[in-house]
Amino acid sequence: MQKSVRLLLVDDHKIVLDSLALLFSSMENIEVVGKLTKPQEVLQFIENQLVDVLISDLQMPEMSGIDLTLQLRNRFPLLKIILLTMVEDAHNIREAIRAGVNGYVLKTTGREELEKAISVVMDGKKFYSEDVISELASEEIEELIAKKPENVSQLTSREIEVLRLIVEELSSNEIAQKLFISLPTVESHRRNLMTKLKVKSSIGMVKYALRHGL
Repeated sequence: MQKSVRLLLVDDHKIVLDSLALLFSSMENIEVVGKLTKPQEVLQFIENQLVDVLISDLQMPEMSGIDLTLQLRNRFPLLKIILLTMVEDAHNIREAIRAGVNGYVLKTTGREELEKAISVVMDGKKFYSEDVISELASEEIEELIAKKPENVSQLTSREIEVLRLIVEELSSNEIAQKLFISLPTVESHRRNLMTKLKVKSSIGMVKYALRHGL
């Protein structure tokens, strides 16, 4: 990240908020421009202060991080929103994605992943913790087996992860980094996906994934 990223933090626990502010302030090219304990104050803050990335808790009194995202998404389309939470059930993750979050990161993560999340969303892409992707894959695999065509039921949970990242337009190198696997392994998954889905290219995989709700 070349320019300074203006960061707004929202968490109803002040001690967590102060700790996050200290952590992010120590990162290169990141400026914490505000920290709020009340999500209902975010709208007014952003109207009066430039903010690039909003990092918010999910579960807060009066307004959840998902409700906050819905309130902000249309009004501030360029704002990047990352939910930083302990909640990792598939239902909440899907609701957050539908609401339009740019990232979903667990509070069990470390400094390096937080820096990467900000960098990735500022680059116009989505970022989800590996445990988040695994939760979605493991929760939905039974549904896929029951509801989707036979060739989908043949996919492993890792192949589904790779397929979703292909849909998000990540390159093979980026997928390898995100999933902590080697580049040859990613290419092997790509070949297996094309064989199992009976398509001839990445475009075919994307079309298939969108058509079948993956």
